[in-house]
Amino acid sequence: MSHSGRSTVRGFLGRGGLAAVLLLAPLAPVAPAAAVEKEAGAGAPAVSVTAADWTPPLSTRGRWIVDANGNRFKLRSGNWHGASGTWNGSGSTEDDANHHAGENSGRVPLGLDRAPMAEIISGFQEIGINSIRLPFSNEMIHDDRPVTDRAVGANPSLRGKTPLQVYDAVVRGLTDAGLAVILNNHTNTTRWCCGVDGNERWNASRSTEAWENDWLFMARRYRDDKRVVGADLYNEVRRSVWDDPNWGLGDDHDWFAASQHVADRILTEADPDLLIIVEGINWTGIPVDGFAHGRPTLGPVRRLSHTLVDSGKLVYSAHFYDYTGPNHSGATGLGETSDPRYRDLGPAELADVVNRQALYVAAEQDQHFTAPVWISEFGVGGREETGAAPRAWFENFVDILVRADADFAYWPLVGWHENRTGNGWALLHWDSAGHRMGVHDGDDWRAGAWTRLVRAQGRTGPVAPVAHWSMLSPDHGDFVASRRMRALPDWNPGARKAVCPDGQRLLGVSHTGNRGLCTDVSTGPLANPAGAHEVVTDERHVAPGQDWASGYTKLQCAEGQFLTGYSVRGAAVSAALCTAAPAGALGTSGRTVWFDRSDNRGTSPQGGDFAYGHYKGQCANDEYLAGIAYTGRLGSSRTPDALYCRKLG
Repeated sequence: MSHSGRSTVRGFLGRGGLAAVLLLAPLAPVAPAAAVEKEAGAGAPAVSVTAADWTPPLSTRGRWIVDANGNRFKLRSGNWHGASGTWNGSGSTEDDANHHAGENSGRVPLGLDRAPMAEIISGFQEIGINSIRLPFSNEMIHDDRPVTDRAVGANPSLRGKTPLQVYDAVVRGLTDAGLAVILNNHTNTTRWCCGVDGNERWNASRSTEAWENDWLFMARRYRDDKRVVGADLYNEVRRSVWDDPNWGLGDDHDWFAASQHVADRILTEADPDLLIIVEGINWTGIPVDGFAHGRPTLGPVRRLSHTLVDSGKLVYSAHFYDYTGPNHSGATGLGETSDPRYRDLGPAELADVVNRQALYVAAEQDQHFTAPVWISEFGVGGREETGAAPRAWFENFVDILVRADADFAYWPLVGWHENRTGNGWALLHWDSAGHRMGVHDGDDWRAGAWTRLVRAQGRTGPVAPVAHWSMLSPDHGDFVASRRMRALPDWNPGARKAVCPDGQRLLGVSHTGNRGLCTDVSTGPLANPAGAHEVVTDERHVAPGQDWASGYTKLQCAEGQFLTGYSVRGAAVSAALCTAAPAGALGTSGRTVWFDRSDNRGTSPQGGDFAYGHYKGQCANDEYLAGIAYTGRLGSSRTPDALYCRKLG
């Protein structure tokens, strides 16, 4: 969640600081912005969404999100926060002063005490929003206490309902209006995010198993509402007092592994239509000069990316605020370092940093990591934000989003105001009498940039299907991305197995490191619909006189088969998974690709570096992989040394 006005413990965690460098002392608050009450509606942009504008479900094609008709659907989103909590963590939850910026949501989306839900939703459409990121907490799911009458004062039909039932009604109201909804697991507990507060990781206050079960519950709950289009798995994963999250170490703090696992469970056990949205790591290290610290964001994706059981469902996300930085926690006072904040960077440097931390994932095509990037939080103070640096940052950041044609979600959409003052971060504010103050009322300096953003001319219309490139990473366990093989008995017990998504073929393997590269380039789906496969552990299919790697053990597929997976024991390759192709789909002429002493991937290989720091072999785009060779000689680890690449039919 974002700053949205005042902040206490926020920065290294996205809106504040490292809880006073592990001591949990509060940071210096950021002054709230004031608001100026105006009549609603003046100067609103002529951008809106209706149910007729798009057809669910959503999926991806390369770096683009598309609807069911293959037309680009740009997420012009906002965050409607509150259901995940606004309580700061101390004092009575009934006292508004103990809630972030004095705004007590009452455990429901903010503003339902002040305006009818339909009016709030109409306001979203009026300012150009077509989709909503809707935060929830795990605690909220199980909270059976009815909300207070006050919390839903302007929506009497919601009285007596639990927070989850109110959440249901909000989802229904949004989707009935034609808006897309992205479910966002924001926090474990129902309180304001994001310090050292028990919400640092998906499993900070509950087990990973409980977290996964909550996601299955939520995905199943809304699967019949096709305008619920996405599962945003967890918000701002970050350091706790003692430990950092990581991306690929295989332990209980491995965000890559946890997000990969729950994503596949959601798609296979709950709702195959959902987009799966994975945010990068928000912070690691101790924010003190001289100690390692920083904001990894999506940087690690270049070396280790997700491969889901359904290609075309992955979206990556990242957050940016002016007061944080690539190595700055956002704290003031205790927890503040000498690192620059994003607002300290000039336009060119800011663009370079944002690209390096996030937007490269969408900008670089035909890579194993290529996917849409959703900037799912960014924002700035409104009417009373007079600082030149924050204002310049916002203008520059909007320019970056426009140039990149990036999907985005502003934080937050809804806020309070009273007597012309309040938390000025929101784009729409309501006072206790129900009077609205909006970004287009004529006195909000953000209006020009916001209008420029939502009216930006980007790609529209049909997006052609693209080739998929997928990484296999059985680093710490099975990495089976095939729905079909996941449903069958274990084909090599005791080994770590890696299998391409259905419809893709194995095209590359690393000499060490156990990584693989899959694709459907040049052919599209290649497997025989009958789905026959064979596990090869010896040289039974090497024809006499056709020894393509003399002196080496060769795991070769039979004629009419191609490699879709492999297994390893330790570092050693132990079996090849061969899948049957339709008659005539595969050629028989082949070549040997050695990669035991250097990379051998051709002159312009696609797919990217799928095994950073390791030698890699890769067949050409018009070939398929028919065999893997290794040596068992003394001193060898039985790792892949050569590939047998054959021409497609």
